[in-house]
Amino acid sequence: MSCTNFLLEAVGTSSMRFVVTIDGPAGSGKSTIARRLAGQLGWRLLDTGAMYRAVTVAALRAEIDLEDEKALGELAARTTVRLLDDRVLLDGEDVTTLIRSVDVTRATKYIAGSPRVRTQLVEWQRLASEDNHLVTEGRDQGTVVFPEAFCKFYLTASLEERARRRHEEFTTKGQIGSIEIVRKDLSDRDDGDASRTIAPMKPADDAILIDTTDMDLDQVLTRIESEVRARLQCHNSPS
Repeated sequence: MSCTNFLLEAVGTSSMRFVVTIDGPAGSGKSTIARRLAGQLGWRLLDTGAMYRAVTVAALRAEIDLEDEKALGELAARTTVRLLDDRVLLDGEDVTTLIRSVDVTRATKYIAGSPRVRTQLVEWQRLASEDNHLVTEGRDQGTVVFPEAFCKFYLTASLEERARRRHEEFTTKGQIGSIEIVRKDLSDRDDGDASRTIAPMKPADDAILIDTTDMDLDQVLTRIESEVRARLQCHNSPS
């Protein structure tokens, strides 16, 4: 499968690329923090969750059996995903809002658990680092996709707090639902992500663990940005 089925607009100019990975479960704050960190550093953001969600939309539209590994692999091979600024394009269509719907969120676990889809998307993700300094977030970025990353973080939070955040997010978007259902969906997704045989969700051995339960976004961002900038300064200092 050609890597041309994925595009992340390149802005890098340095010959040496740095990658910061932010992994963790849903609702831990990693997506928002990754976006803000990338903005602060002037680096590209790689939203891997958006990639899996986009392929999920394609699978739902094609009415593919979400447990049919062969069909999912073939779908990924013919699907084009583009991350351009804050937009997500699926075969040329802007699906930025659609990929965050409840139905897509619930179905994404099947796509994320597909070995063939994962192999394809990992290839795309590594391709993105060739021309960009990256802040990338997901569940296996520091363990599988970028094991040699410059700096790794793993964000977590209590299930109750993550459910509250995700329910608030859905409510803001007009997707009204019970917080109990959101909590169960998160718990089920945690179990599935942590127990799958391919790229299970877990902290990298050298990742910095941050519990965001009692932290606001500014506190988390400050903690992470300080660490990244300190490492950059050490790297750039004369030996």
